[in-house]
Amino acid sequence: MERYNLGFNNLGLDERLLKAVHNMGYDAPTPIQEQAIPAIIAGKDVVGCAQTGTGKTAAFTLPTLQRVRPGNRRPVALIVTPTRELAVQIEGVAKQAARSTQHKVAVVYGGVGYGPQASALRKGVDILVATPGRLLDLCNQRDCKLDRVEVLVLDEADRMLDMGFWPDVKRIIDLLPSARQNLLFSATMTPEVMRVAGDMLHDPVRIDVSPPNKPIDKIAQSVYPVNSQQKFDLLLSLINEHDLNKVLVFTRTKHRADRVAKVLGNAGISGAAIHGNRSQSQRQQALDGFKRGKHKVLVATDIVARGIDVENITHVINFDLPNVPEDYVHRIGRTARAGKSGTAFSLFAPEEHDQLRDIEKTIGAVLACEDQAGFVYAGDRLVPDPNRESNPKRGTARVTPGSGNRKSRPGSNSRRNRFQGKGGGGSSAS
Repeated sequence: MERYNLGFNNLGLDERLLKAVHNMGYDAPTPIQEQAIPAIIAGKDVVGCAQTGTGKTAAFTLPTLQRVRPGNRRPVALIVTPTRELAVQIEGVAKQAARSTQHKVAVVYGGVGYGPQASALRKGVDILVATPGRLLDLCNQRDCKLDRVEVLVLDEADRMLDMGFWPDVKRIIDLLPSARQNLLFSATMTPEVMRVAGDMLHDPVRIDVSPPNKPIDKIAQSVYPVNSQQKFDLLLSLINEHDLNKVLVFTRTKHRADRVAKVLGNAGISGAAIHGNRSQSQRQQALDGFKRGKHKVLVATDIVARGIDVENITHVINFDLPNVPEDYVHRIGRTARAGKSGTAFSLFAPEEHDQLRDIEKTIGAVLACEDQAGFVYAGDRLVPDPNRESNPKRGTARVTPGSGNRKSRPGSNSRRNRFQGKGGGGSSAS
């Protein structure tokens, strides 16, 4: 056996997969790969929790290709994932590896024509990557049968639960043989997910390669307090003054994403929006344009966040703070991938004090506050108290405008004024 890579050689991968690893350019296994690959090859059920950008997709794809034989008419491995973008990403990794194993890989998802996907399945497939809705449509029309599945992978299970896909996932599970290997992978694995998924697992190996919900250490994180009306101006200032050329901006709603993209365009900054109301071709076109450098900025909503796998994103900007604190981890994880460093800016408006508090509680850290040099702030912004705790009791902390863990800069407003929370008690933005 040619020794393609000492690190991967020690994980139990056969020569075909070691050749695939070599051809894919992997230098050494990541912690999630190092622990998950041997357990999956051994046939164990696995629950894997690791931050985004740490190689989770390869951690379940490589050993799954080794576990199942190629040349099947029906899928013998099924990978279910919540979004089209993530499905396409996983398909890409699986097809790269399958060049060395001769497995047939197919992907099915909504938003595109039904016929070509049904035709691909009729030609035979070994590894099927799917979103829940389209997979059930194909099964209901008898264009896809799952009675030969030996390995089931649920990727981003917590997101499927949040998005209301779990009833569909349960229907899919009911179509599978009871004797199979089950693999759950995500950047966060909440107790709720384990509660609803626990019945399908058989003595699983639990792998936590990093503290849950902790952002990657190589991401520099900061908060920019500003009122809601000035967010657009501050966003433009940050992009222009920092000369940012590969930026991912997150908004809370589809309408906001479109509006941000329009504001960027009017300011002469090339950008595109990607969200659930766009067709698959529109979403792919925007993503491809961002990858090629046609667009400096990609504006996205959380529903597609985990399917965005683009190299060398230098900055993530949270135009709106997410309502679900775990989504903050997934958002900023789009930068600092594959061991690189990155930066995350969050624009914080007064009405987002609850979201900031929940984020800091989730990640167990207080985010540093910054002012954009030369930007003239309105007087009604709120800046979190630099002495606040990351896990405060409700009603005990205060927010003071114009103060932060940095000196006031030109144009900043340093007027101090207590922020009163709901019910008349003091409330924190953390």
